[in-house]
Amino acid sequence: MKQSLFTMEHARQLTADTYELVLSGDTSAITAPGQFVNIQLPGKFLRRPISICNWTKDALLLLVRVVGEGTHDLVRCVPGTELDVLSGLGNGFDLAKGGAHPILLGGGIGIAPLYGLAQRMLEAGIAPTVGLGFRSGGDAFYLEEFGKLGCRLMVATEDGSLGTKGFVTDLARHVPECGYAFVCGPTPMLKAVHGLPQLTGGQFSFEARMGCGFGACMGCSVPTVNGYKRVCKDGPILYKEEIVW
Repeated sequence: MKQSLFTMEHARQLTADTYELVLSGDTSAITAPGQFVNIQLPGKFLRRPISICNWTKDALLLLVRVVGEGTHDLVRCVPGTELDVLSGLGNGFDLAKGGAHPILLGGGIGIAPLYGLAQRMLEAGIAPTVGLGFRSGGDAFYLEEFGKLGCRLMVATEDGSLGTKGFVTDLARHVPECGYAFVCGPTPMLKAVHGLPQLTGGQFSFEARMGCGFGACMGCSVPTVNGYKRVCKDGPILYKEEIVW
């Protein structure tokens, strides 16, 4: 974990409630896709944990969905605003465990860490299939960016307005040869994917309300076969075989 100042460089609205942010700063503490940052906002007691979409040595890419006052204030920071950021938090996805043809499944804002993951997989010679789920076509974002990576991309919407009508679990059933999944999204989606009979293994990124964000308060603990684990410190990535619903 590293505390440092980042500067807001750019904010771009993607959908009615989703934004792309670029912050410049020291990203040396970030070691793997799937980690997150915790951002201090003026006037707010608790920091806001945000999953890392992608990063370079001196810039951070975040996808943020506005769900309350904190995220509302964050996406409206003007360029040049300095933000106190804890970076390199949590564990990340382990690319080596997924084999040569894994499937990446994301729901809503949960697609964020899968973008950096897919890029690094392709750079390592891994050919992932990416399945993204949204409520409707109007809620979809980052499809062009994923497409430019060159990975196989599938999309599902609950109302059928874009791609396959249904959920990311329906997409996974179309590629039974992909037996290992990297997953990020709301808890009901994680549980549904976890139950797919085709999966021999997987890594699941959990969402949780966090107090401290680095393991001190125990407020984000979840049960596993090995006892309780903290989503912020021991996660957010948990392995399929250790998850207890």
